[in-house]
Amino acid sequence: MSLQDRIYQHFTDSIQTKHEALELLAAPIETAASRIVDSLLNNGKVLTCGNGGSAGDAQHFSSEMLNRFERERPSLPAIALSTDTSTITSIANDYSYDEIFAKQLRALGQEGDVLLAYTTSGNSSNIVAAIKVAHDRGLNVIAVTGKDGGQLDALLKENDIELRVPSNSTARIQEVHLVITHCLCDLIDFQLFG
Repeated sequence: MSLQDRIYQHFTDSIQTKHEALELLAAPIETAASRIVDSLLNNGKVLTCGNGGSAGDAQHFSSEMLNRFERERPSLPAIALSTDTSTITSIANDYSYDEIFAKQLRALGQEGDVLLAYTTSGNSSNIVAAIKVAHDRGLNVIAVTGKDGGQLDALLKENDIELRVPSNSTARIQEVHLVITHCLCDLIDFQLFG
């Protein structure tokens, strides 16, 4: 296979995964965006988290809310829990890496807020711990996942929303996570600002 053939294969696989995800996720993405809007209208905020590339996705969402997406509008309250290196490293050092998001949620999360958690596998221990705290504190949970949902599959409750990308490829999952993020941002802006 030539290098250009490999490039074509990546694009083709990405397009196919996005098409499959669209069929499965259009309705739950709409529900997730409405859940976030409801929280924001009731003085709530969105707390995001993830590891590695998923941390980047979490930060991306937060920055689009705090600054703007595609139009001028007031800032919206969102906090990426993966950005404060002093907090993350102190929690990891003093307690455990599994607690880096959970401890922040205990301090910052309020009933009615939204936890937007990104994990391609659904098996990240610190995401599992964060969702448990979110449940305890009455936060709305939106999990953006892939593969078979991992450990989160059994942990999520009836009112939680899972946006699971139908793929086993981390690269394809992350590509769709970005589209999901942009859909959420657009739908939030549209519902709040017309």
